[in-house]
Amino acid sequence: MKATERPRFETTDRQRIYEYVERHGAVRPEELYDQQVVRVEPERFRQLVAIMKRDGALEEHSGKLRVALEAGEREEYSTANIDFEVRPARQEDFSGIVGVIRQVATERTYIEAETVAEQLDHEEALIRHNDLDTRMFFVATVEDEVVGWCHVQSPELSKLRHTAELTLGILEEFQGETIGSHLLQRGFAWARANGYEKVYQSVPATNEEAIAFLKDHGMTEEARRTDHYKLDDSYADEVMLARHLSK
Repeated sequence: MKATERPRFETTDRQRIYEYVERHGAVRPEELYDQQVVRVEPERFRQLVAIMKRDGALEEHSGKLRVALEAGEREEYSTANIDFEVRPARQEDFSGIVGVIRQVATERTYIEAETVAEQLDHEEALIRHNDLDTRMFFVATVEDEVVGWCHVQSPELSKLRHTAELTLGILEEFQGETIGSHLLQRGFAWARANGYEKVYQSVPATNEEAIAFLKDHGMTEEARRTDHYKLDDSYADEVMLARHLSK
């Protein structure tokens, strides 16, 4: 399923199954049945799940059902110092992503990333795709440990659904290894493939390194809000950057 395709189902039973899985992130089929998400006989339940997998609404990984949101495959990279991979995030990456976001936000004063971490603290699912919200994560891993993320999320307002907000971060010890560039390009490619016309990000003006990195990768400053952030006892401008994906 593409991000631009709103989930629609012919029967209430399929709708309920999808909503439960989408809300919880990853669910074993037996949990769905035991919770009586739908009240049908076992054989009918198995048929419903099989139909939803066939139609591309759900997929199964490691014995758990999850929303099937098209995001590509994992990609492996090597530098002189490390081997790493970039791939779509899975529900199992939840705690690793939150930990990296919080560490990067603390080190770099990354307000938007803090907001994402707070949002995740109040939800069970990492990936979301429903009538109001679409949220995708990509991760960079070294020896199966999350060391960086790219998050792309569309707003709820229909008039803004051609745009998507992006956040990105890498642990300090893994910077300078092209991880950030690969993550960012993966986020751009996913947004473009799913019909978004523009991605944007807001960064405190004090984070000069992040602003330079984003500009080097095609984002431009669209606006600036003076003294928008108060960091300790000092004020900082909010720099609003964007990239039009048709360019």
